[in-house]
Amino acid sequence: MALVVISGQPCSGKSMAAFCLAEALKESGCNLTVRVIDETSFHLDHNESYANMPAEKNLRGVLRSEVDRSVSKDSIIIVDSLNSIKGYRYELWCLARAAGIRYCVLYCDADETHCRKWNEERREKGEAAYSDKIFEDLIRRFETPDRRNRWDSPLFELWPHKEGIENTSAAIVDAISYLTKKADSKSRDVKTLQPTIATQNTRFSEANSLYELDRATQKVINAIVEAQSQALGGPLNGVSVGQGLPPINISRAVGLPELRRLRRTFIKLTAQTSLSGPPPPSDADNAKRMFVDYLNRELETA
Repeated sequence: MALVVISGQPCSGKSMAAFCLAEALKESGCNLTVRVIDETSFHLDHNESYANMPAEKNLRGVLRSEVDRSVSKDSIIIVDSLNSIKGYRYELWCLARAAGIRYCVLYCDADETHCRKWNEERREKGEAAYSDKIFEDLIRRFETPDRRNRWDSPLFELWPHKEGIENTSAAIVDAISYLTKKADSKSRDVKTLQPTIATQNTRFSEANSLYELDRATQKVINAIVEAQSQALGGPLNGVSVGQGLPPINISRAVGLPELRRLRRTFIKLTAQTSLSGPPPPSDADNAKRMFVDYLNRELETA
């Protein structure tokens, strides 16, 4: 019934805040499923994930997709990551709105000096830490949450370097009160986001597109397997997958495991691209055309 976005500078205590919030929710007698989604859940390394813009974009895409799959009316999802870009926090807010659940931001407000010190201490202990270059870059690009923005509201603030982070920290207590309070017609301080026709249609359309993409790519794979079977190991002059579609150019035998791997990679790349660009193709022919183009590029360079 809620999405909680943890935000803060690198090494500002976000993971501790997420842990304390999750534990406090369970101790409060909340009968909802509480789950933390973070980078370590996907075995993602901090420095590799923020090494460059494509890697960082991929990280946000992975987390966003997992949030999209997980939000529901019977769970509280906590997103433990930098969540430093306001546009990305807006995307998460849109997911909460489309699901018709509550939303809030828990911000770890720690100054750069303390964050830098905590990062160095982690490195000295052999724990996961940011490289100096990546740390400074993330500090520089951090966009502080602003409660005047709907995607940053309501905003609960923690000051780790002044007060520490505990289950009983004021911001965590206030967040729990907001997340678990029963809402009725008289409740003005608790807001459940309402999905709009636009967000509902978008989610439905994307789901249909991915379904069509899955079916279309499987048909292409089946066509290749059948053509190779009929050729009995001989050369192929081009595999046709339909009228008006380009042929697949195969100069060698391609096994089913390799075809399945290429298909999974293509679907993953298409889904991630749709997070910030156009949605996946919504009809079978366009999906086949895109997959054929992808296969021709990959098989040519293999």
